[in-house]
Amino acid sequence: MITTICIVEDDAEFRATLAECLEETPGYRCLCQCGNAEEAIRKIPPLKPEVVLMDINLPTVSGVECTRQLKRLCPSIQVLVLTVYEDSEHIFDALKAGANGYLLKRADPLQIINAIQEAKQGGSPMSSQIARRVVQSFHEETRALPQETNLSPREEEILRELAKGYSSKEIADRLNISYHTVKVHLKHIYEKLHVRSRTEALIRFRDETPASTTTRKPH
Repeated sequence: MITTICIVEDDAEFRATLAECLEETPGYRCLCQCGNAEEAIRKIPPLKPEVVLMDINLPTVSGVECTRQLKRLCPSIQVLVLTVYEDSEHIFDALKAGANGYLLKRADPLQIINAIQEAKQGGSPMSSQIARRVVQSFHEETRALPQETNLSPREEEILRELAKGYSSKEIADRLNISYHTVKVHLKHIYEKLHVRSRTEALIRFRDETPASTTTRKPH
């Protein structure tokens, strides 16, 4: 089974290196290379690739906006951001636009190939530095969920543990409940928040909940 990819990258040398790497890897095929968002929006939808490697810093139209438009035109395309930016603003802007993963350009070729495969299978691959930044963003503030989410006290508790970076198994251990129970609660959380994944739930938690008014005591 061949995995099909398109590249959106304005650096011609880096773009060519990526394409060469993909073509030399068995089971992967680069369908097209685009140097800007306008070209990508015109060329990529008819090709229907499984994964798009997307730079953020594109001329005229940003990679974030390009991602948003591609996901609107072809919702099944998995967009994997590949960029030098590792600040929270760029990360969350890209994820909110529909990006399925976020890698730094200093990732080695094997990491990129593995991330492509993970995104194709429905995962949300991230460079370790990016994952750490996402987790840190939830540590910065304690947040109160709006009442209209209708989450139960246990579901709120699990969502907060999720925002601290704990896995489903770790949450089960911390709350002294079964792994299966955590999975059931997560399913209900996703349904109530109208999201489909852990990443989307955390973005919703981060952006749509007001900061708590509780004042932290100095250490």
